[in-house]
Amino acid sequence: MIGSIVIRPLALAEVQQLLCWAKHEGWNPGLDDAAAFYAADPEGFLGCFVDDKLAAGISAVRYGSNFGFTGLYITRPGSRGKGYGRRVWDAGMALLDGRTIGLDGVPEQQANYRRMGFAAVSETFRWSGVHAGTATSDTDVIDVMPSLLPAIAAFDRNFFAEARDAFLNAWLAPPRVARAIVRNGEIQGYAVARACHDGVKIGPLFAQTPADAKLLLDTLAATSDGQTLHIDVPAGQTAFSDDLQALGFVRGFATARMYKGPPPALNQAGIFGITSLELG
Repeated sequence: MIGSIVIRPLALAEVQQLLCWAKHEGWNPGLDDAAAFYAADPEGFLGCFVDDKLAAGISAVRYGSNFGFTGLYITRPGSRGKGYGRRVWDAGMALLDGRTIGLDGVPEQQANYRRMGFAAVSETFRWSGVHAGTATSDTDVIDVMPSLLPAIAAFDRNFFAEARDAFLNAWLAPPRVARAIVRNGEIQGYAVARACHDGVKIGPLFAQTPADAKLLLDTLAATSDGQTLHIDVPAGQTAFSDDLQALGFVRGFATARMYKGPPPALNQAGIFGITSLELG
């Protein structure tokens, strides 16, 4: 007998529950992702509840008026095969209707996404390794302070489809470590490191030059206390990937960045690490 089914937005504590599911799926989310994710779009996390119990969830986060990103699409193991996942997927797509929608799809799901109207435009590889880094003396590399947030948000628009100020205000704050390169009063790059259940993820890593990307990687690695670093690097960044391999990083799983609707025009050359597989 099927119980009562309700699709509704998740509260912050329920987003945390969805991220716990992601941990058990082996997705290795950040320890403090929930609040920052929620800040991006408090109505953008949906759940399918059966008799008031969360059975499936998804993120369908809206950015600006023309773009959305979906991820965290999970059905609780005991509830699979009953159509709950499809219900919450359909609700997420309805929430993002009329926008270009992005996602990062694992290989085994890409055919399904293509049938739903998504097309792959690029590939991303997870690189993982231990790197001591260096505590740089370069005065151009600074900790991100609140006064710098408007300039970073403007810089970020070169590499992301829409403004995401509310998300960045949370993402660039402790307990994450955020560093920027500022020369002659202009942002030249920024990156964020966050503790995860396994090691530390770096993302985003946006920079005007490969040298600045390496500088940001080094300075964040120096804060990692020898933990394994993970970074999701676009396949087109072959020289940067070669640098990671030379440092002892190992290439892991691949995902495809897929869009339904016109792909956004981004400065791909400056994307050395994406922000997250969950929110784009």
